[in-house]
Amino acid sequence: MYKATVMHHRLEPKKHKFHYDIFMFYIDLDELELLQKKLLFYSNERFNFFSLKRKEHLQLPLESPDTTKSIKQQIKNYLLRNGIDTANGRIMLLTNLNVLGYNFNPVSFYYCFDEKDNPLCALAEVGNTFGEMKPFLISKDHLIEGKYNHSIIKHFYVSPFIDHDSHFEFSLTIPAEKLNIRIDDIKDHNRFFISTLTGIRKDLNNINLLWYSIRFPFITLKIITLIHWNALKLWL
Repeated sequence: MYKATVMHHRLEPKKHKFHYDIFMFYIDLDELELLQKKLLFYSNERFNFFSLKRKEHLQLPLESPDTTKSIKQQIKNYLLRNGIDTANGRIMLLTNLNVLGYNFNPVSFYYCFDEKDNPLCALAEVGNTFGEMKPFLISKDHLIEGKYNHSIIKHFYVSPFIDHDSHFEFSLTIPAEKLNIRIDDIKDHNRFFISTLTGIRKDLNNINLLWYSIRFPFITLKIITLIHWNALKLWL
């Protein structure tokens, strides 16, 4: 898991900047059952203080999702349709988990590796407040010195203050001791919105789960509340 800070900085038409502290989970999708056995506060597909549910990831109507398949199998199928075969390699998921049954993920990240643990690709799964999500795939062709860098046209509703045809510029460092992610919004070659996610790795164990659940209570509710609060201030 990562103790992290989210920063948003709008440059125009009205400057607006804020940041808040969170924690996120970095999970090997092959170890979900193991985590459920080791962690008292975590469960798969059922209620607990923290839980992970496959229906909340990569469920695109156009992709005819099969909710009986595991998250990893859904990701593998999506990547295969895009010409990437992970075979038996790892897929790591950086995400927010459900807290007491409630979840909101502005963005989750999948880091995919081959059987020799070499990076294959990254997948950013962007969600909006209407429950829609869209994946943005970044291949290893855009990987330089452990960082994926790629600009992709958005064509997805995220904010009423950002046009559909702006670009996401992704800069995703493969998580290690530190977390360093940046996603900028660009319109007509003009960078007008900067967002960063930076953090420090912590052990995923019962003590830390208990501590962070106390230090950051109802973290997913906090995220959705801050999004609407800052949107209101921008609108006003």
